[in-house]
Amino acid sequence: MYLLRGFTIWLLIIVAESIHGTLWQIFLTPLIGDLPARRIAFFVALFIILGITYLFIRWINAPSVKSLFAVGLMWMILMAIFEFSLGHFVMNLSWERIFEDYDLSRGGLMGLGLLFMVFAPYLADKSVASV
Repeated sequence: MYLLRGFTIWLLIIVAESIHGTLWQIFLTPLIGDLPARRIAFFVALFIILGITYLFIRWINAPSVKSLFAVGLMWMILMAIFEFSLGHFVMNLSWERIFEDYDLSRGGLMGLGLLFMVFAPYLADKSVASV
């Protein structure tokens, strides 16, 4: 049950991140350029993901630390599939351009974002437990 609830929250994260991505492309990129806008948007995205996770971590009701990481791993896999599919098949980006976002040596931070997805449920759970 917790994985189904985790999937539901992932859908909410996708909606929030899609709105966030649209807004930074429309408003921030023209002001400061593509790469700086992507970097700022990356850190804002981390806060959005953690905020949504924090709000719903009790509802997910994962029974153990292992299950929190299972939810995070599911999110990471689903997010990677979503991002690669959206980028290549919807936005018609080349695979090279997509992988650029994951290449730290070229300024890409998306790989770190996927890694963050694995830890977000655990971090949110520990934050809620300490309140």
